[in-house]
Amino acid sequence: MSELQVDVDGRTLTISNLDKVLYPRTGTTKGEVLNYYAQVSPVLLPHLKDRAVTRIRWPHGVEGSSFFEKNAPGGTPSWVRTHEVSTTGSRSGKGDGTIRFPICDDLATLTWLANLAALELHVHQWTVDAKGRPRHPNRLVIDLDPGEPAGLHECARVALMVRDALAERDLGCTPVLSGSKGLHLYAPLPDGRGSLDSDGTTALAKEVAEELMKEHPDLVTSVMTKARRPGKVFLDWSQNSGSKTTISPYSLRGRERPTAAAPLTWEEVEEGAEDDLALEQLTMDQVLERVARLGDVFEA
Repeated sequence: MSELQVDVDGRTLTISNLDKVLYPRTGTTKGEVLNYYAQVSPVLLPHLKDRAVTRIRWPHGVEGSSFFEKNAPGGTPSWVRTHEVSTTGSRSGKGDGTIRFPICDDLATLTWLANLAALELHVHQWTVDAKGRPRHPNRLVIDLDPGEPAGLHECARVALMVRDALAERDLGCTPVLSGSKGLHLYAPLPDGRGSLDSDGTTALAKEVAEELMKEHPDLVTSVMTKARRPGKVFLDWSQNSGSKTTISPYSLRGRERPTAAAPLTWEEVEEGAEDDLALEQLTMDQVLERVARLGDVFEA
């Protein structure tokens, strides 16, 4: 096993198996994955800041087995920020136990996670305070999940409907390609709306989903049952639950190709709603090129 010691922001890390292929279809190696996360870190890390990170790891590449990991694993460096969080993710602290989550606030921690083949980084809609206590969520998310033969074109059409429905509730939102099949819509909660707990944001997202399903039953569903989804876009409101997570913007996905979650402009979504070939999931190289050219359009 080849190993290399590197210095990352003053931390010494042991990196292994840089030549190991993690995406066999494209020949993408672990070294290339580490390079992606290093280059995208200026726009990725603000989306991870103060958020407990659930990882999906593919130690033998994306054609091998994977596993979810919430707790900080054995051997976690002492300098990695971790916090004990209730398993419910609730402010009350009531639950069956706690999980010691890592918090990925810096490049050294991000590099350490990538070296563990943690390709996917999933986070909650809430952040933790300095003592590790979950705050109320500071955003609402709706996951647009297309049922075949629906795809990104249908997701773009529905995203415009969700944007209008949220605007009626005085909320703006930002579209993000999921890196998998669909789109995610993030609505920051302004002062006053930040008093909603996870149950409150879940109820609000469900209200929007059910309203649009009623208005557009041939295209939209808020029902989780997969048998009800063919040709429709499922508005998954449940990811606002305190215990649920969503892939972070700019995280890689463990798909056949090294795609990544990528923020879009609304102009691009509008074009995708008109042209069924205008939108596609983006690879990590395309995302890096896009960031170099446009910066973080999520922030814009």
